[in-house]
Amino acid sequence: MKKTILGIALMAAFGIAKADEGMWTLYNLPQAVYQQMKLEGFQLPYDDLYKSKDAVKNAVVNFSGFCSGVVVSPDGLVFTNHHCGFEAIRSHSTVEHDYMLNGFVAQSFADELPCKDTFVSFMLSQQDVTSHLEKLGLHQLSKSKQAALIDSLQNAMTDSVKKTDATLHVDIAAFYEGNKYYATVYRNFTDLRLVFTVPKSMGKFGGETDNWMWPRQTCDFSVFRIYADPKTNGPAAYTQENVPYRPEHWAPVSLNGYQEGDFSMTMGYPGSTSRYISSYGIIERRDARNTPRAQVRGIKQEVMKKHMRADEAVRIKYDSKFAQSANYWKNSIGMNKCIDSIGLVQQKQAYEQRLRCWQDSTGYLKGKLNLDTLQQFYAQRLNGVRTMMFWTETFRRTNELATRALKLINGMEVKGPKDNVKKQYHQFADNSKEWDAALDKEVLAVLLKNYREHVDAKYLPAFYKTIDTRFGGNYTKFVDHLYAKSMLMKKGKKLFFNSKAYKKDVGVNFGQDIMDIYYDLKENVGPINDSIELQERYLCDAKLRMEEDLPHYSDANFTMRLSYGQVTGFELGGKPSGYYTVAESMVEKMNKAKDIIDYEAEPIMKELLASGNFGPYTDKKTGKLHLCFLTNNDITGGNSGSPMFNGKGELIGLAFDGNWDSLSSDINFDARLARCIGVDIRYVLFMMDKWGHADRLLKEMKIK
Repeated sequence: MKKTILGIALMAAFGIAKADEGMWTLYNLPQAVYQQMKLEGFQLPYDDLYKSKDAVKNAVVNFSGFCSGVVVSPDGLVFTNHHCGFEAIRSHSTVEHDYMLNGFVAQSFADELPCKDTFVSFMLSQQDVTSHLEKLGLHQLSKSKQAALIDSLQNAMTDSVKKTDATLHVDIAAFYEGNKYYATVYRNFTDLRLVFTVPKSMGKFGGETDNWMWPRQTCDFSVFRIYADPKTNGPAAYTQENVPYRPEHWAPVSLNGYQEGDFSMTMGYPGSTSRYISSYGIIERRDARNTPRAQVRGIKQEVMKKHMRADEAVRIKYDSKFAQSANYWKNSIGMNKCIDSIGLVQQKQAYEQRLRCWQDSTGYLKGKLNLDTLQQFYAQRLNGVRTMMFWTETFRRTNELATRALKLINGMEVKGPKDNVKKQYHQFADNSKEWDAALDKEVLAVLLKNYREHVDAKYLPAFYKTIDTRFGGNYTKFVDHLYAKSMLMKKGKKLFFNSKAYKKDVGVNFGQDIMDIYYDLKENVGPINDSIELQERYLCDAKLRMEEDLPHYSDANFTMRLSYGQVTGFELGGKPSGYYTVAESMVEKMNKAKDIIDYEAEPIMKELLASGNFGPYTDKKTGKLHLCFLTNNDITGGNSGSPMFNGKGELIGLAFDGNWDSLSSDINFDARLARCIGVDIRYVLFMMDKWGHADRLLKEMKIK
């Protein structure tokens, strides 16, 4: 009890902003954190966060393994961001029926569109299994054997829960840099259907011009529905007989809005943070990861934009791919800017010096944690990591030929008779609707040239000699040759891997040359990786022990987390940011569409927003339609689509972005500048009502 009281006192000493930092697990939320939440305006009992039947977490979902979402109706409606539903929307779009461009409104259950490879996952429970793993000798094992042990326990726990409910599974994930392990029970629903989306002009309003920026007006939401087995109300593979899922709990929607200083809470699945990382790790992140990523994606995206603007069919194919690439291109640039502008490396080094002194005085982890050794390890692998990033950004998921080549070399499915090796073959499915040959080839040619210009010659794949000797250094001619001659690019071609033709195939050899470099890089940095990971685990352990009177949250790892704080703006250069935007500000941007293409929108959108007729969605205090708003909630990638709740646990918005000045938050939370940008739920409902005329959906959510 003494430590808890001291923890609250220390948190108060840091001020409210300090207390708002944190991505907290729910099953073991520290009482000190809950008490602070109550002081700031949270009104629900402790058990209504995690334990009770109507716990807030029961309405929150993992959306398809990369975003978050929230259930908002008794018939399984799910809200998430437009950019989270981007690929599902794009996959249904054609030039004739372009739902990406024009939006989509299902007028009935029968009109709702099934979405392949899309799912939602509910977290049911979580527990600490660290002691169990340690009893089995986890930390005495090699890295590969540790993974095998964790996998074995995960399988055993999954088998156990499936005895009572076959729809459940267990995941075990590392927390606190591997000092803790938690097991989480999930239930997945794989029949998810598209119900409503605004046009891309609204769902992605501002495009890359406004991405990671404030002020924002983006109507970043899309609506899906969970379908279930009609007999059990449980998960089921898609079939027309499935019916809308009936959840036990869903999030109530509030039209009451917010004021500055009001309590706000997000709950979702933040992807990855590295706040315990050393100063040496930050340097590596800046110089060997962010810088190459931004450089390669920058030139790749210029090629993509050229082809997408020239052809609507190409744009539809690449809309989602471009958005995914551009998001962390800009993030990498912004993060590096923040690292340098706030002197983050120097701040970490100062903290590490204090920790050195504490370690010297206590002897904790003496003979294990050594920061000088850690610095040496990072220095040894810096160039290898930098080169690996250039390799990854050049060859992985950048073009169809390299994707197929790597898939082949890394062991894709074998077809043909099991008892006759000579007749066994590989075969690629026809995915020609998903990529464009002209764009694909130009991207590869440009990236091959760029790769050579940025890495040491010893890390050039062998085919670069062919480019020089046979093609006179002409990358375009080399790429044209690959696409024309390789069996990998022949539609429906059977690749008999024991044949001479297979072994001589230029595409197969291209893939092998790429992987040879990968293995060289992995061999160089692999042993150092384990040493760095161990030292970083010790460093986190030391921090937790040195500050044991304070509650600590683990870095994000795409498990459910809670963050809390207030609706509030920020100041930069002495100028207040404001904490919300209104319809008039979007109309102003629309008027600049001739100069800034990202501000283009359909005339009806401008008409609706300029009308001043916002009905029940009007903010009672300002008399305006609020579009987006700011909180100081702690978020990162993966939180996209996270519900934003008020103190009563009512839905007031959906998180969709952070601000430019907080892009170093993945490694350091700056309470002065870090902000979460959310789309106001009243803006969402206004668009569903006035543009989509989705009366049946509003009625389903009990919106009057």
